Amino acid sequence: MSTAVAEQQQGRGPRQKILIVEDEADIRELIKFNLEQEGFAVEEAATGAEGLDRIKRRLPDLMVLDLMLPGMPGLELCRIVRASKETASLPILIVTAKGTEVDKVLGLEMGADDYVVKPFSPRELVARVRALLRRANPETSGTKAGVFERGRLKMDFDTYQVFVADTRHELALREFELLRFFVEHPMRVYTREQLLDMVWGRDTFVEPRTVDVHVRRLRQHIEKDDSNPELILTVRSVGYRFNPEALD
Repeated sequence: MSTAVAEQQQGRGPRQKILIVEDEADIRELIKFNLEQEGFAVEEAATGAEGLDRIKRRLPDLMVLDLMLPGMPGLELCRIVRASKETASLPILIVTAKGTEVDKVLGLEMGADDYVVKPFSPRELVARVRALLRRANPETSGTKAGVFERGRLKMDFDTYQVFVADTRHELALREFELLRFFVEHPMRVYTREQLLDMVWGRDTFVEPRTVDVHVRRLRQHIEKDDSNPELILTVRSVGYRFNPEALD
């Protein structure tokens, strides 16, 4: 029995629930087994429609989502989840056999927070799940609370709410964490690799291109004109820097 399971059985807190939406039964069982060994409660769905029904009945703490599903594709389920106020901040980890750059980017564009490509290491998958859950639950990960407010932008680090010109914007978990990092480290230039280490964490395995996708989505939320950004600036051949003076 793993340490995590033993601690859960000793009553050290409720188990976090993971929803697996995967049509291949053997892959679903592999993921379920490894997550349960680490103390997570697991629910399963074989189709996108079944996954959506389970989410509506009881919101999980995280969803592991396959892209190639019968009926409703994984990308469509991801889009529906992100479009709903009640589920917009649900952490989503894509697990897919489609490993091309365009598929990864499409998943991130639809609102996924991270991805692994089949065949995957169960240890890597569990590490990614834990990393996403730590960021989704700041009260258990030591993240300090507080509020950033300047000009038209307001961020509540406690509730993960973002307001732009008094209008609430629903940001995915990674988007929020990236924006938080920017506002807490203004004017300094960071490379994509540095942002991956400090926002995604060293125990995740994603490509620098991921940062560009999330920056583009953030700009759509917070810039007056995302085609001519003033807040999140691109430093050619280096990376990005945040310019809070554009908020005044």
